[in-house]
Amino acid sequence: MDTGISTTSPPLGFDVPPMSMRRFTVAEYERLAETGALTEDDSVELLEGLIVKKMTKNPLHDSTIDFLNQVLGQQLPLGWFLRIQNVLRTDDSEPEPDVVVTIGSLQQFRQRHPTGEEVALVIEVADLSLEQDWRKCRIYARAGVPEYWIVDLNGPCLEVFAQPNRATGKYESHVRRVAPEVVSVFLAPHAQLTVDLQELLPHAAK
Repeated sequence: MDTGISTTSPPLGFDVPPMSMRRFTVAEYERLAETGALTEDDSVELLEGLIVKKMTKNPLHDSTIDFLNQVLGQQLPLGWFLRIQNVLRTDDSEPEPDVVVTIGSLQQFRQRHPTGEEVALVIEVADLSLEQDWRKCRIYARAGVPEYWIVDLNGPCLEVFAQPNRATGKYESHVRRVAPEVVSVFLAPHAQLTVDLQELLPHAAK
C-alpha cells in the first residue's frame, strides 16, 4: 500500500474575518476563565490569539480518543502520563488537544498547564475538524512539540509531523501513514509507544 511524504501543505494560520477583531493574550484568555466570563460550556479554545469555537464531537471521534487513551496508556513508562482534551499552553495559544503524551507527574500541573517542551506527542482526532487541526500545525511547531499526529477519520489515514522548526512554525517532516502499518513514537532511547493503524482507523480492515 502506498505511503510516503505528503505533498499537502497545511494553511499557515487562522484566518481573521474581514472586520475589526481583537486578539487576546494567553494571560487575558486565562483571566476570562478565572472570572467566569468563559466557562467549559462555551466550548472554545485560544488559537493564535483568537477565541475559536471547538467542533461538535460524534461517537466515532470520541471512541477513537478512548482507543488511544487505552492503547497508549497501557504502554507508558514511569514518568509519563496522558492528558485528554486538556490545555497545552504556548506563547499565543491554549489549544485543547484530544491526546497529549506528557512527561512528569500529575502534581506538576496543578497550578499551571504543560508547554510544548514537556510533551512528546500531541494527537488531534479529525473528522469535521480536519482543516482546523491542520492549521494547528503552526501552533504546535512553534511550541516545540516534537511530534504531532492528525488521525484523519475520513481518509482514513494518520498524518505524522515531526522535527518542528520553531522559527518558521513548520514541521520539517510530514508523512502520511495508512493501514496496515504500525506507527511508533520514541519517548526515550529504550521506550516507545506503538499504534496499529489497522485497529485505530475506521474501515481499515475493508
